[in-house]
Amino acid sequence: MASRAALLVLADGRFPAGGHAHSGGAEAAVKAGRIIDAASLAAFCRGRLHTTGLTSAALAAAAALGHDPYALDEAADARTPSPALRAVARKLGRQMMRAARATWPCPELDALAAAFPRGAHQPVVLGVAARAAGLGPEDAAHCVAYETVSGPATATVRLLSLDPFQATAVLARLAPAMDLVAGEAAAAARQGVDALPAASAPLLDITAEQHASWPVRLFAS
Repeated sequence: MASRAALLVLADGRFPAGGHAHSGGAEAAVKAGRIIDAASLAAFCRGRLHTTGLTSAALAAAAALGHDPYALDEAADARTPSPALRAVARKLGRQMMRAARATWPCPELDALAAAFPRGAHQPVVLGVAARAAGLGPEDAAHCVAYETVSGPATATVRLLSLDPFQATAVLARLAPAMDLVAGEAAAAARQGVDALPAASAPLLDITAEQHASWPVRLFAS
């Protein structure tokens, strides 16, 4: 199926959307001693998935459904209290836009790029890209759910020299939770922008601000 192949392209960690440079909060969690092994990585990823992951997945699903991307970008801003994370989301959105326009050129992406020259929020761009690729809201939500946990897992392998087999096993065991979150996100998106979840993780917001001030760091966020 062409749409499933497109989903694999969009979710591939080698898709040049800039995610490899970001740890999703894992770098700060490792330094604070909250991630020390596979078990604590799993706990971190599960928490991230059910909070910021759910919120981002719903934004992407709504964009894939064709909801107003400008309203969605405002909704993303309102759901991202940390200035550092808002800046990261727009930087990643700008890079995602470059990759998406080169891969699936379409007027919707062109219009969004023109409206947000400094970048729209990454989940919104991803959702519009998914729509351009012929994907649906569940596909977009699954893509976000996966990147929500795969980014920290990959980063932890580098930060702790964690066995990559253990990190991959963490992702595999989280698969049912990813499916659940993607389903919840897509269902909420079908109810409109005002029904989108606003789950948050205050500790991630706090540590993001701290991480942004570090003079030396391996990851951009």
